[in-house]
Amino acid sequence: MHPATSPTSGVSAEQAHRTPLPRRRLLRRFVAAAVAVPLLLGGAVACGSDDEAGSDGKVELSIFWWGGDARNQLTQQALELYTKKNPDVTFKTTWQANQGYFDKLATLTAGGNPPDIFQIDDNFLAEYASRNTTLDLNEYKDGGKLDVSKFPESLWQYGVVDGKLAGLAAGENTQGLVYNRTLLTENGLPEPTTGQSWEEHVAWAEQVSKKTKVPGTMDPSADYKAFWVWLRQQGKDLYSGNDLGFTAEDVTRWFELWKGARDRGATPTADVIHEGNATDITKQLVVTGKAGTSWVWVNQMPELKKNTNDELGVVAYPGDPSAQWARASMYWSVFRGGKHKDVAVDVLNFLVNDPEAVKLLGTDRGLPSNLDLRRAVSAEIDDPAMKQSIEVETKLAETFGASPQVPIKGHSKVRAELIKAAEEAQYGRLTPAQAAEQFFTACKSAIA
Repeated sequence: MHPATSPTSGVSAEQAHRTPLPRRRLLRRFVAAAVAVPLLLGGAVACGSDDEAGSDGKVELSIFWWGGDARNQLTQQALELYTKKNPDVTFKTTWQANQGYFDKLATLTAGGNPPDIFQIDDNFLAEYASRNTTLDLNEYKDGGKLDVSKFPESLWQYGVVDGKLAGLAAGENTQGLVYNRTLLTENGLPEPTTGQSWEEHVAWAEQVSKKTKVPGTMDPSADYKAFWVWLRQQGKDLYSGNDLGFTAEDVTRWFELWKGARDRGATPTADVIHEGNATDITKQLVVTGKAGTSWVWVNQMPELKKNTNDELGVVAYPGDPSAQWARASMYWSVFRGGKHKDVAVDVLNFLVNDPEAVKLLGTDRGLPSNLDLRRAVSAEIDDPAMKQSIEVETKLAETFGASPQVPIKGHSKVRAELIKAAEEAQYGRLTPAQAAEQFFTACKSAIA
């Protein structure tokens, strides 16, 4: 029962209706201010002169990123190298773990004090770009100050939002189907190959299940990466403009594909599938021995390999591999209202194109975006699993298609809702059609 009409609330319906209004007005004003501040700052600075150094010619840039201790140390070293080559430029650095990073970035932006340079991912790039917070890097790219000529084209294009280059790919990643090569070899079974259809993959997984008693494949019906690639192979997409790029009927077909796989014993049981949905990369089913494959990002191969003694292989997701693209593992963006935008862009160019800097940063943020430097980094890597990741991604790059648009606001909620709906179907609590309708309705609400 609604609180305004509850007989046990202790207040009248009129009071219950009226009391929250001031609080709601305050919240609306706060949200409006949070969105308006970057707009006002960007517009105000754009009218003045750019890149005014201090009286002593010195420039200090603030830069903010998330990551662990290793990423912090590597990034600090790369920035120190920039200062060594450009003594008039220094950095005010801030970093933290992923948890709470975007809350802090939102607070800094709303307070009118965003960093000059900040790390961002495709969950939030469109949101910050739509608020006019991010600098359009196109003019620098076209003017030759930001070199993306050695990038896969679909990689730098995956930073474009509404025609503006809002973020520069700090590294590249793509989807990969990782499989247990040792399990297959010991049982005389064929390895999966790039280009197999989804139906062929399910049939292969059923064969693995019967021969080894290990379910052939993790059920990826809750995995947005797999769903997205499958949609693109059907001529659809996850998003289209500011709307969804698929229908409830498309989702039904996706869920029915995997119900059929579960019915044939090609996948684990629902409880084990849930475990795969809920655990981190170190406990994916392909390394815990509970499935013959896992659906991951290619650059996660080294972390997977640390958790198994078995040999692992990796191929593209089933279906036409041109549906996959060079995805930015994360981006560097520049604040549109910063005082030293030209210098900030030069720092971005340095981090992705300077041979010494790229060698320092290695593959911490994904495979180097610059293909020439990626090959150079690969030649010096001793880790076999990382070498394998780079080789596979380089091979897949030959078949990459055009990048999709960057996900729109609400993408994180869409991902979470897919897991919820898929598990309803996996446990048999809803039919594929019912689960699809639940997901589609929730997605509409998430992006509204």
